Amino acid sequence: MEGLLLAAAAIIVTFNSEAVIGACLDSLTKMAPNVKPVVVDNASTDQTLAVARGHALRRQIQIIANPENRGFAAAVNQGIAASDADFLLLLNPDANLLTAVDALIDASKQYGLAAGKLVDSDVGQDGILQRVGNPPLVKAQSGFTIRRLPTPTSLIFELFGINRLWPSNPVNRRYRYLDRDLDQPGPVEQPAGAFLMTRRDVWEQLHGFDETFHPVWFEDVDYCKRALNLKYRIEYVPSVQAAHVGGHSVGKITPARRAIHWCVSLTRYAAKHFHWAGYRAVCLAVVLSSGPRMVARMIQDRSVQSVATYRKIVLFAGLCLVSPGRSAARGGRNS
Repeated sequence: MEGLLLAAAAIIVTFNSEAVIGACLDSLTKMAPNVKPVVVDNASTDQTLAVARGHALRRQIQIIANPENRGFAAAVNQGIAASDADFLLLLNPDANLLTAVDALIDASKQYGLAAGKLVDSDVGQDGILQRVGNPPLVKAQSGFTIRRLPTPTSLIFELFGINRLWPSNPVNRRYRYLDRDLDQPGPVEQPAGAFLMTRRDVWEQLHGFDETFHPVWFEDVDYCKRALNLKYRIEYVPSVQAAHVGGHSVGKITPARRAIHWCVSLTRYAAKHFHWAGYRAVCLAVVLSSGPRMVARMIQDRSVQSVATYRKIVLFAGLCLVSPGRSAARGGRNS
């Protein structure tokens, strides 16, 4: 097993991650000392790089400092290209390993991809990631750590907030694996990219993440979908666990930009993987759901600033709806 571990790397993309990157790197040192961290920083303006470089004085850490925010997919591709490891662990900076990752390597070797269980975590008063309880409680992040691949119906339910208002509905139960025992291993469709291991040959065959999912969202879903299309298996290994805060980097994006990026990435996923009718249904749902979501945001913010945001979303989705083919949704980055 030591030989396998020496051929493994953890790809960690940071963006203003000063409060959590130290604990993440400490957990790797403790739980997976033979897994080499590769930190790719997307132009942080805080002390993220200083913290990472401080850890690099104590163990071998590869650090890539981007002068601009290249987005999550591009940064992951960049980190993997800079590594020669055979096994590649995608790990969010707000994730803290609670166990060794040997079983993930074994499963990846056998099947191609593997994922562990993400469990809830707290952040201490100093902002540092902490385990929950003493001994730590390991409450799985149900509905997030693993999901089934989205369907047009599940994305439409997401857009209209049905899954949030009625989480036990049959569509959401299936989509978020709420019908599954998260303590049982086995194949899954879409584990979170926050804690996902892949073999290098699989990564290279799939040409990595699709960087048009920019700056974030659906790049990991797209990768899993393409892997399954090639008959690789994604094995869920719940004995391998990481405590996860969640929403660390996306929380630093303004609500307006989050809404735009999420809808654009969602639409692009639909353009790549759904049949014509399903794609058009998702585009229409983006248009029709923008009104209620805009009103909800106006009430929450007590401001009309969201009008401009949802106008952009409606214009984009409307163009996708009426354009020939799916060129609008598959186009370049949304600025």
